[in-house]
Amino acid sequence: MDTSHVTALQTKHAGLERRIAEEMARPFPDGVLVMELKKRKLRIKEELSLRH
Repeated sequence: MDTSHVTALQTKHAGLERRIAEEMARPFPDGVLVMELKKRKLRIKEELSLRH
């Protein structure tokens, strides 16, 4: 397994988590955006689980 690829996926996952938290902290969060970010985060999590 390419460690740099796993690290890149982990970084993307953390970035998405941060973006979700930022959006949810807004007075009127964009539900569609949050849903899309969560889907992207889940895809990355699934890919990480397949690589371990």
